[in-house]
Amino acid sequence: MAEQIEKAVVVMITTPNCAEAARLAEMLVQARLAACVQIMPEMESIYRWQERVERAAEVLLLVKTTEECFAQLEREVRQAHSYDTPEIVALPVTHASAPYLAWLVENAKPHDQRKAASADAEEI
Repeated sequence: MAEQIEKAVVVMITTPNCAEAARLAEMLVQARLAACVQIMPEMESIYRWQERVERAAEVLLLVKTTEECFAQLEREVRQAHSYDTPEIVALPVTHASAPYLAWLVENAKPHDQRKAASADAEEI
């Protein structure tokens, strides 16, 4: 379990609306870059942008994934996101149940990683 806990991360991504949030969530789960994505309801964000304090309604995604998926996840989100500088922040998972971690690690594997794991298993 220690090996799996080191792999698990939760990525926070904000979007301007529910439609974009749903599109990104579907994309990430479909590509197996995430085992699960939760879409949190609209919230208000207050932030500094281009030397001004701004306020905006945003929708938060909580993406359950692994360290191995993060770089590809970030590339895909940056390409598909409407913001110039989207929030893509990974937080480590420090504690979780063993069955949940096993499920997360199994379901957050992009196609190329699944093929490599399958080829390794065939060689044994």
